[in-house]
Parts: sequence; structure tokens; C-alpha cells
Amino acid sequence: MPNKHFCQGPTCHEKPTTDRFLKSRGVIRGRYAYAKIDETQYYCESDKYFCSQACKNEWLNKNMECVRARTVVPFISHRRESQGYHKVTEDSGYRKFNTIERIDNRTEID
Repeated sequence: MPNKHFCQGPTCHEKPTTDRFLKSRGVIRGRYAYAKIDETQYYCESDKYFCSQACKNEWLNKNMECVRARTVVPFISHRRESQGYHKVTEDSGYRKFNTIERIDNRTEID
């Protein structure tokens, strides 16, 4: 396991990007944080807890009231996953495009 925290972003594990997609299990996983736990060269300490600025801002929007009230904010110590995705390859003639789509397993009764 890398010497990094898991990204603390509340929706990091729900964003369908190719680097988050695990094809063998069909899940989207949260990323590791940008910086290693013991790194000292980074300007911002928050790089040790978030994979991107977007995840950092989402976390702050969600937990700002807890920060203001000085209450406990939960720390994510496991890698979160979202189930039910598959990779789709589209051929446009001269180039292939890969996208990740959600699988809808619901059956509708008429």
C-alpha cells in the first residue's frame, strides 16, 4: 500500500474517470491523495488529504459547519467504491474513444 491517505473528497469515488475505474470488478474507486504522508516539499498540507482542488472544495462545502462549530469531522480510512459501471469503446472510424457508463440493473414491469 502506498504511503498516502485516501482522498477525503465526499464524491471522489463517484466520478467516472478512467483512472478511477477498476475494470476487473466494474467499480469506480476513490483516488489516493496527491502527496505522500511524509512529504515536506509541498506548500499546502492539504495535498496529503485530497487528490484534487475539486475534491478539497467539495469537502469544505460539506463540512464547513463542523469546522465552524469545532466538532469532529469524519476521517476516511478506507477506499470507497461505487458499484455497477462498465467501460464502453466507441469507434468513430479513425479513432477509438473509451467512456465509462453506469449499468442499470433495474427491470421494469409493464
